[in-house]
Amino acid sequence: MQRVGYVSTVPELRAQVQDWRSRGETVALLPTMGALHAGHLSLASQGKSHCDRLVTSIFVNPAQFAPEEDFSTYPRTFENDLEKLVAVDCDLVWAPTADVMYPEGFATMIKPDGAALGLETDFREHFFSGVATVCCKLFTQCGPDIALFGEKDYQQLCVIRQLVRDLDLPLDIVGCETVREDDGLAMSSRNAYLSDAERRIATSMHEAITEAAKAFRSGSQPDDVCDKAGNKLLQAGFKSIDYIAIRDADTLAAIKAGTDRPCRILAAAWLGETRLIDNIAV
Repeated sequence: MQRVGYVSTVPELRAQVQDWRSRGETVALLPTMGALHAGHLSLASQGKSHCDRLVTSIFVNPAQFAPEEDFSTYPRTFENDLEKLVAVDCDLVWAPTADVMYPEGFATMIKPDGAALGLETDFREHFFSGVATVCCKLFTQCGPDIALFGEKDYQQLCVIRQLVRDLDLPLDIVGCETVREDDGLAMSSRNAYLSDAERRIATSMHEAITEAAKAFRSGSQPDDVCDKAGNKLLQAGFKSIDYIAIRDADTLAAIKAGTDRPCRILAAAWLGETRLIDNIAV
């Protein structure tokens, strides 16, 4: 079976990128934690539409997992991922090990503010520091012209845009629309955790936030529509709600009914032992 080649050291990666640069070619980076699905492949295809070359990183980042989270059980399908990336004409996989990314003596972490405050950090305080740190390292290791991120992790997208802007990093961040299953469920590597019964319930999240967005556009108060969406999820069989909130689409600041600013409704909830997130534009 054909598969994309990979490198695992920074000098190997930089040598290949430098070779492309010497020929005047542009480079896109798709950061992933592997367990690739159609959503990732859609991002990869968009990367190739923007640039001559595509590097896909595969690294399950320990810095963004708390001790009680699923780092040890996170799906790892490396060989299968290399085969899938052939179909989207990926040029190289960057697959560092943990000791390459965080060698002995590593002591510098990025602590983002602004868009990183609230929502996810109310429940995963460590998360965006780990994400911002690893992404900054990936950007400086690869030196891409663009990096691609899915809107499914919308707060993460806002944080990474802020990171690049604040640190004057020389690349553009391209946000790509969420890819969904036929029934509306946002594609995610963690969907593999769901039982058949939970998988049927999971579609309620997209339905609930879609109804909430419609009610908000009709003039309802944001807290009221979010409470109603949360109740819908609990009645459908979700175990608990971390948050459902309507926020400014650019800053993620809280908003009021009647705003003329672009908004986003974001949700995170537990279905059994699986935490699902989703969002849509309002």
